[in-house]
Parts: sequence; structure tokens; C-alpha cells
Amino acid sequence: MILWCDGAYDARENMRRDAALLDLAGAPGARFEPVLRLFRFAPEGITLGHAQRPERELDLARCERDGIPWAIRPTGGRAIFHADEWTYSLAAKVADPEWGGSLAAAYDRVARLLVAALEGLGVDATVAGARGSAAGAPRSGAASAPCFASSTAHEILRDGRKLVGSAQRRTAAALLQQGSLLLSDRHTRLADYLAIAEGSRAATREALGRAATHIGDVVGADAPLERWAGALETVLGWRARRADGAAAMPLTV
Repeated sequence: MILWCDGAYDARENMRRDAALLDLAGAPGARFEPVLRLFRFAPEGITLGHAQRPERELDLARCERDGIPWAIRPTGGRAIFHADEWTYSLAAKVADPEWGGSLAAAYDRVARLLVAALEGLGVDATVAGARGSAAGAPRSGAASAPCFASSTAHEILRDGRKLVGSAQRRTAAALLQQGSLLLSDRHTRLADYLAIAEGSRAATREALGRAATHIGDVVGADAPLERWAGALETVLGWRARRADGAAAMPLTV
């Protein structure tokens, strides 16, 4: 595996880079070494799941007014406000003996890796069970419930609250999994930009805060990516080789 500590980009560039990794992994006849990409969002922004419609989910006029960029993820899932967080993507061939396999197997491997790395940082985390729970979901006909308003199987919890949200996309030959590990409660700002009634924003913000947690109390809200990369590298050991910086992994697709 290549452990790529990539850096910070805006929402569209981050999603472009992950989509390019998925294309590279799935290219017919091409050899592809699995890539675990670590990144952040600068400036802060919003991503939506690939099946979501921006005009239905977001108050696009408010996003434009406040200069909040947004993008559609290659993977599924629901809306996320990316501010203080560590973000990852894993691209691999489905046939890869370690990081490929079935949907459940791939999710499980990544979850176990993340939990072990968090333990190395002094964070006690667990993997969610098969039954998820939702908090503060908008009613039918409104925008979808935000990603961090609920937890599902294979996501990471701390003290029973969602810490890492992940989603996966699979093609015939490749998979891409994306996830966000919260470093503060600023993800709750999503409530300001959802396509919901003004009177619902405060309640939605509070629900997001109740359902999710972060590790800012352990590592700090502005903890560098390199710290997370080091924790992951320790767990992976000889199975990973490090690549740092924007030029470390040229994306030509």
C-alpha cells in the first residue's frame, strides 16, 4: 500500500483527485498498488453523496453568498461540512488480496485499521454494529439527513457517538472508500447551508452535535495530517510505503 499524505485542497479538487484514483485503480489491464490518501479541505466546504441533488439538499444561494464551495463525492452517503477534520480515501482493485474483496470485507479492514491508529493516538474507539441510529433527520420531502446525524455498520464510534463517517463506491474492477474523522464540532455548520426552513437550523445543529463527537480534546482541532499518517504507518508497518506532498502521486486520468 502507498500511504499518501497529500495535503489540503478545496472540495472540488479533493473529489477530482479521489475520482482519478478510482479510475486508475479500475483501468483495464493496469497494475495498481492500493493507495490510502490523507487530506484536508482548504477552504472549508461541503460534499454531497453522488446520488444527491445539490438544488434539493443545499441552500445554494447561501453557499454562494458565504463563499462556501461544494462538490459531489464519487461515493455515496449524505452531506458533510468539512472543516476541522482528517479525511481519507482508499483506492484499490476489488481483486486485491488485502484491501479488496466484498463490500463488507473492505469496510471491515479499513475500520480495524482506523481503530488501531486511533488507539495509538490515545483514543478509545469502536466499530458500529449492524444497526445504525439517526438523530435529528429532516422529515420526508426535505433535505436528506446529514452524514453525521446517523451511524451505520463499520463506522467508527467514540463513547457511542459517531466519530468517523465513511462511504464506498465500487466498479467492476475497483473500489474507492472515503471517510472523515472529526477534530472539532465545526461539522455542525452544515445546518446553516442545508435546504431546510430557517426555524429548523438550530435544532438540526444541536442534533448534529449530539449524534457525533471528535478527538480535538486529544490531538487538537488543527492537528497536522502528518500525525495521523504516523499513527497509520505504525499500524501498517512494512505493508505501507510513505509518499508525501502533492507531487508524490501524479494523477493523469
